[in-house]
Amino acid sequence: MIEHVNTTDAIISITGVQHNVSGQRDEVNLVTAGQYSFEDGQSRLTYEESDLTGLRGTQTSFSISPTGIVFRREGSTTSEMLFQPGKKHFVLCDTPFGSAAVGVDTRRVSASLNEHGGDMEIDYDVDLNNTPMGRNFFKINVKESSYGRPY
Repeated sequence: MIEHVNTTDAIISITGVQHNVSGQRDEVNLVTAGQYSFEDGQSRLTYEESDLTGLRGTQTSFSISPTGIVFRREGSTTSEMLFQPGKKHFVLCDTPFGSAAVGVDTRRVSASLNEHGGDMEIDYDVDLNNTPMGRNFFKINVKESSYGRPY
């Protein structure tokens, strides 16, 4: 993981859409304050989860590079997923309810980020013990925030 020294306050807007194997669709929208950095073509965004997401005490981060996107949660819930188009990765997710082995098969990732923010999308399938669980899609927008900065 690359340490980014030029971190700025940011507004992070996330739309998550889940389609389960029965065809049911669930959409979640979240706008939160966080931190963002961009250096040498690589980006990192981080935010603290809240009661709204049910993950209070957890820090979520996305590390974006030309080789893929790493999604991490650390705290009350711990997990790490690697998104690389056309590749399937297996991860162990620890939750307050126990651990689960999850397969993540990335269909597509796109990121157009620069030092001021930008957009990224992740489209992937999820399985549990090789049993399909559904398809997930994230659309994330990052904007620099003037919050906390002197005028």
